[in-house]
Amino acid sequence: METAPKPGRGGPPKEDKPQAKRKKPRRYWEEEATPAAAGASPGPPRKKARTREPRPPRSKSAHPAKKSRLRQKPRAPKDAPDPKRRPQRTLSGAQDPFPGPAPAPVEGARKFCRIDKSRTLPHSKPKTRSKLETAEAQEEEASVRAARAELLLTEEPGFLEGEDGEDTAKILQTDIVGAVDIASAAKHFDLNLRQFGPYRLNYSRTGRHLALGGRRGHVAALDWVTKKLMCEINVMEAVQDIHFLHSEALLAVAQNRWLYIYDNQGIELHCIRRCDRVTRLEFLPFHFLLATCSETGFLTYLDVSVGKIVTALNARAGRLSVMAQNPYNAVIHLGHSNGTVSLWSPAVKEPLAKILCHRGAVRAVAVDSTGTYMATSGLDHQLKIFDLRGTFQPLSARTLPQGAGHVAFSQRGLLAAGMGDVVNIWAGQGKASSPSLEQPYLTHRLSGRVHGLQFCPFEDVLGVGHSGGITSMLVPGSAEPNFDGLENNPYRSRKQRQEWEVKALLEKVPAELICLDPRALAEVDVVSLEQQKKERIERLGYDPDAKAPFQPKAKQKGRSSTASLVKRKKKVMDQEHRDKVRQSLEQQQQQKQETTKPPRARPSALDRFVR
Repeated sequence: METAPKPGRGGPPKEDKPQAKRKKPRRYWEEEATPAAAGASPGPPRKKARTREPRPPRSKSAHPAKKSRLRQKPRAPKDAPDPKRRPQRTLSGAQDPFPGPAPAPVEGARKFCRIDKSRTLPHSKPKTRSKLETAEAQEEEASVRAARAELLLTEEPGFLEGEDGEDTAKILQTDIVGAVDIASAAKHFDLNLRQFGPYRLNYSRTGRHLALGGRRGHVAALDWVTKKLMCEINVMEAVQDIHFLHSEALLAVAQNRWLYIYDNQGIELHCIRRCDRVTRLEFLPFHFLLATCSETGFLTYLDVSVGKIVTALNARAGRLSVMAQNPYNAVIHLGHSNGTVSLWSPAVKEPLAKILCHRGAVRAVAVDSTGTYMATSGLDHQLKIFDLRGTFQPLSARTLPQGAGHVAFSQRGLLAAGMGDVVNIWAGQGKASSPSLEQPYLTHRLSGRVHGLQFCPFEDVLGVGHSGGITSMLVPGSAEPNFDGLENNPYRSRKQRQEWEVKALLEKVPAELICLDPRALAEVDVVSLEQQKKERIERLGYDPDAKAPFQPKAKQKGRSSTASLVKRKKKVMDQEHRDKVRQSLEQQQQQKQETTKPPRARPSALDRFVR
């Protein structure tokens, strides 16, 4: 039975027909083809004819340069645009009007830069030098990113200006409360607690919570923004000072006999009997150290993360009742009855420095947030500002009608001083400048004598503890308007606070690193390094880092005879000797040039005595 052949099998071969190439559909983001290209005939693209440019005549006098085997392409600068690269397009087909990264302001990047570009990199090994260059590039990139992110900080610091040359010191708190908005006006209040006064107070690091302690045993903690009371107890004992620890959940209270730790519910957690007769408290947040000074003259450091006493230093200056910390380097400043202020670190048993500030006893000490200026007041009615950048010299001084018993610096450099029942505030040109003591910025009279001062972080508020209770003053321009949400977040939840505590404990700075200049920790101590090298040589009996003597390599064909080896050794020794002589001659010439005086126009009669 015959079957019809299937198409393509056993049939006659078909004639080859030219098949038109299927056109690729154009996408909406692709450019349209030019009309010349659209009308071109199909087929392979033709090659363009290349024309050679005439070479310049080669001069016979000049020697031809040697050609390299590897052809090197000229490197284009990084900022130069790539001609082959097409402009970037979006999905809609529109071009980006602002291609590339956003430009950063130069002044902002310079403000955040932590690299001293005036110091050149040392002549070190290539590997070390490459690491330093990489670190420097990372620091520059971080400063540029911080400058770009500064645009997101919408808040600006406040200020207070009088009308038609009006003195701002005459503006009352009632006038300020009437001029500001309702939310800011609610931050001014008075707590009438005359029954348990006088009071000491302390704000938490976030500026959200307030702790207050009365001399007659009243202890309380509250969220002063919402006026919500956290705890309130009476310890039935005199309270000398009160201070928050690393968070608002823990509270240290210096009672008449010992030091106590409470939680935010008023429950007693610890009684530290090794810290007795405590008069003042300071907490170092990055080291988790609670510093206490006592009537017995001891400065004690307590590590609250492990609950151990790090060190107890005897100041040998009698009763200690004046203490402040430097936020820049965590050094403790103690004021003494002989008019001096001593600087202490837990790593050293003696004071790092002593400054003679007053002719009488020191009554109050405060250090600004940058660690540059220190304000002191004494029994001689003098208020002085000192420079802490190595000179320790007084920059300005002012005689007050009454001696200031308490002083405090704000985050932006404002200085507050409490004199009896009056609080005076002085302002400067900016955050990094010292306050001017000529004219006060604000003045306020209280209902009792001042016993404690502190500016609230991130709020234009000054908290004053006095014999009649607590007063919250409005001080425009005193605080930083923006906060770091990863470090001090006033709106953090309980879970965020717990995670922050874990991170802060992992990044805790050892107490041994507290010193006057924190930048010295990144430098090499050359003196100690040489001393260690000398002790190592004495212990081993030889220098392990010394250069090994020259040993010539063995050669073949009779060139390793004894005479040739000695000759090669002598040649190397002579070369080293010449190098040493050349270096010594160069040093002598440099010393002569430094010691020689410039030639005078006229000879002097005293030249005969010059040797």
